[in-house]
Amino acid sequence: QSLHTWVLHHHALVTPFKVVSLLGIPLWLGLAVGAGALYVFMRRRRRLALFLVVTSIGGGLVDSAVKLAVNRPRPDLASPVATALGKSFPSGHAMSSTVTYGALLLVFLPAIPRRGRGATIGATLLLLLAIGVSRLVLVVHFVSDVIGGWVVGGAWRAGATAAFSIWPR
Repeated sequence: QSLHTWVLHHHALVTPFKVVSLLGIPLWLGLAVGAGALYVFMRRRRRLALFLVVTSIGGGLVDSAVKLAVNRPRPDLASPVATALGKSFPSGHAMSSTVTYGALLLVFLPAIPRRGRGATIGATLLLLLAIGVSRLVLVVHFVSDVIGGWVVGGAWRAGATAAFSIWPR
């Protein structure tokens, strides 16, 4: 409630946070993973392309399953600054971003010069943080929804990475 009150007094921040939030929508994430998968596929790295696609789509399915199982309603406010459809836990933006951007980072990090890897990892973490915070500032999720999205998304990505690393060529 206090965050909502703060946002109402700083309404100019709503639009920038809505823009940041767009980086976590399924359409944008699908375009990002599609471009990444196409790039590695064209360079004959078919397993990496498959990893990106399966990890991202599987993450979306896990997100939907957890939302159905938990069935938590979204914050209910008298004068919302933004609205969202579906259930609240976990945050689909936080989870799907963690899965997709994390998978893209794993696939493309080896191609980045060593001196730029720390900055790339930092930028990815900052992006994930910004997307999660945007969902809180827009008051369409509770803090536990965003943290849960990061945790479940990280767990799914780690499991998918482990599965692909032991899958016989």
